[in-house]
Amino acid sequence: MSIPRGLGFGAAVIGNLYTEVTDEQAQAAVSAAWQRGIRYYDTAPHYGLGLSERRLGVALREHPREEYTVSTKVGRRLEPRTGGGDDLANGFAVPATRRRVWDFTADGVRRTLEASLERLGLDRVDIVYLHDPDDHAEQAFREGYPALEKLRSEGVVGAIGVGMNQAEMLTRFVRDTDVDVILCAGRYTLLDQSALTELLPAAVERGVSVVIGGAFNSGLLADPKPGATYNYAQAPAELLDKALRMKETARRHGISLRAAALAFCVAHPAVASVLVGARSAAEVHDCADQFATPVPAAFWQELRDTGLLDTEEPA
Repeated sequence: MSIPRGLGFGAAVIGNLYTEVTDEQAQAAVSAAWQRGIRYYDTAPHYGLGLSERRLGVALREHPREEYTVSTKVGRRLEPRTGGGDDLANGFAVPATRRRVWDFTADGVRRTLEASLERLGLDRVDIVYLHDPDDHAEQAFREGYPALEKLRSEGVVGAIGVGMNQAEMLTRFVRDTDVDVILCAGRYTLLDQSALTELLPAAVERGVSVVIGGAFNSGLLADPKPGATYNYAQAPAELLDKALRMKETARRHGISLRAAALAFCVAHPAVASVLVGARSAAEVHDCADQFATPVPAAFWQELRDTGLLDTEEPA
């Protein structure tokens, strides 16, 4: 199956990532994404302990199933939990009514997917990713991946892949398995091109589609300022300075740094889609506007000339 090219909707934020989003705001964000032509939606059980999947399923229900692509993930199985409290330690402003259990077994993969389908209100998803198997490589390769392969052969899912915040293990999956797609978060951006060394060339060679997440490196490239986050922690001073210099360069060329960050990701031939998270209709429209903004070649050249970009990409 093919992934709709261009901008995709990352649904972690409507799972109350960091702060609460109302059902109405979540619905409005997905509706705005549809209005702007976005047809790829990515979610996971991890996002808000299932809240993201439930909200996304409700929002997409009014649209013809054959007109959109939806992906979810396996590897974190949700189990009931008692005791109260919230899930903010894991980044989500939701009640801690469930707990996550790492599980890349064949049985765990099937059970997790079945629960996701129920929350989404769907009888199938288009793509299933192994989610963050960093510390579970052996089980993911030995049990999780073959389970996904079987689900694909049975027609339960259309395509299979892996989603991670690192390039090295993703490269191994691309080279050593028959994945259709990978989701690479934060490793191909204006501030981090580690995926360019081996991962993206291997994906081109093997015909594996690449979805880019974390184009703004969790905030720094969206709005560089003191206290901005980079990879989910406070940005180091030298990276903040670099991002501010990039922002000033973008301003001189009549564009925003957000537009440049999105354009950089999508320009590589391996990349099919760039996911953006938006918690409101206004944020969706802003992302779509930035994505549609042409970035002049002179901007990229100035970044190279001033040492802010160390690659010939975008060509």
